[in-house]
Amino acid sequence: MEKKKIVVTSRVFPETRALLEAHARLVVNETDEPWPAGKLLEHCRDAFGLMAFMTDSIGEDFIAACPELRIVGAALKGYDNIDVDACARAGITVTIVPDLLTVPTAELAIGLILSLGRNILTGDAAIRGDGFSGWRPALYGAGLDGATVGILGFGLVGQAIAERLHPFRCRVLAADAERRSDAAFPHIQFAETDRVMAEADWLVLALPLTSETQHIIDRSAIARMKPGVRIVNPARGSLVDEAAIADALSTGHIAGYAADVFECEDWARDDRPKDIDPRLLADKARTVLTPHIGSAVTHVRRDIELSAARSIVDAIAGRPPAHAVNAPVSREVIEDA
Repeated sequence: MEKKKIVVTSRVFPETRALLEAHARLVVNETDEPWPAGKLLEHCRDAFGLMAFMTDSIGEDFIAACPELRIVGAALKGYDNIDVDACARAGITVTIVPDLLTVPTAELAIGLILSLGRNILTGDAAIRGDGFSGWRPALYGAGLDGATVGILGFGLVGQAIAERLHPFRCRVLAADAERRSDAAFPHIQFAETDRVMAEADWLVLALPLTSETQHIIDRSAIARMKPGVRIVNPARGSLVDEAAIADALSTGHIAGYAADVFECEDWARDDRPKDIDPRLLADKARTVLTPHIGSAVTHVRRDIELSAARSIVDAIAGRPPAHAVNAPVSREVIEDA
């Protein structure tokens, strides 16, 4: 029997490739750049499975053009770039990797906080550009000891960030749609979103991107924050209105912004900007920007790929794959309709 075709849209580890090749016929993007939409569709028209990454947009038109597709193994935790309901209607199971990204994302969030508050990148650039003649009264920043850190979203990532903040002796306020037990998190104070925004010296975003959370940090929200707040976004770019952030940086209402994610990445938005606001790029003293490296730890990325690959292998074998986020209509029902 001919092996089923599986499309892998990004360069992967040899272990990932070996696992899939034992069960399937592979087409793999061997470059670091994503395929254009047309090329991705060309490869997937007769594919049984797809290993998808952040750069892929899987919507209704794509799904309709891929009648053989039965499994999308997403090497992702957030999946706003995939229309999971449309996949379900077409008999396609979508799986994610729910837990492996938590720790590295939380670690990066702490790194962004420290880099922004302590002017680490600015100091590095100063030495490389101007040399070093010894201590000067310059680059005074903000520490965490005694500060109030607000966390919006207290799922796995929010909890991991809070756990790593505890040794810094800061006060942590958290807001979450799901009511959390104070007893389970003795070092955390839970409050409504507006209070967290109003009291935070540092505001860290740990929310998924939904219609309710898109631009939760907009001009109105920023106006309700205390002057001098610093905002850190390791979650999804479109949680913030980047133009509003740039405006608030220019007036000094926001003292700094650090981000690993950007609005231009969010394929679920038809109106997403094409580029990062140039004012954020230009403001090197008050911004720290990293290229979506939240999970970029070698062993973590390997494990994420292998988890997604195992889901695809399960689907090939007719087994229910782990970590499915939708309930697809069976293939037989679709074909009989």
